[in-house]
Amino acid sequence: MTGYRIGAAIVMLVSLTGLAVQFDATLAQTGSIGATLWTLMRFFTIWANILVVLTLGAIALGRSVSPRLVGGMLLSILLVGIVYGLLLRGLLSLSGGALLADTLLHKVTPVLVPPWWIGFAPKGQLGRRDPWVWAIFPALYLPYALLRGMMEGSYAYPFINVTKFGVGQVAINAVLIAISFVAAGYVLVWIDRRFSASPSPPPPTR
Repeated sequence: MTGYRIGAAIVMLVSLTGLAVQFDATLAQTGSIGATLWTLMRFFTIWANILVVLTLGAIALGRSVSPRLVGGMLLSILLVGIVYGLLLRGLLSLSGGALLADTLLHKVTPVLVPPWWIGFAPKGQLGRRDPWVWAIFPALYLPYALLRGMMEGSYAYPFINVTKFGVGQVAINAVLIAISFVAAGYVLVWIDRRFSASPSPPPPTR
């Protein structure tokens, strides 16, 4: 196996472990698999880590994965880490499995994915339209999260809490995050082109 696949397998296992530990911790609270899944799927963190597991798992198995999909996965998990560090860190007092899952999903995985991408992923195939395509993922999540919050009376993240901050402030928060996300996407495209001049490993073969 190449470093491309080995690194993908390592990062995938970290993310998968975080998801498994979080599932177990939430199951202990809900007592139901269905309720646990419904609870966890409120969070963009879970969706982004699932994307990490699926994308890097496919690479680890030697499947051909589009560099554009890999870039979108990278940007999504970076969003998780940055938003957590700037807006969410310290809001909850966690211990045990919940604390371990929080660390793996919000801190460790977002830190591991970028160096893997820089060091091993094929470069030079990202384009100017890609940041807008990548933005579809969080853009679709927002109305889903808002709808669930209004239905359940509890929002996944405080910065989208319409009841507390009002529609106007939540809209501003969403626009600021969206602008930052797309801007980060263009930075990623620039890095991709910058590194494309350097030798990079060939795409994995089956």
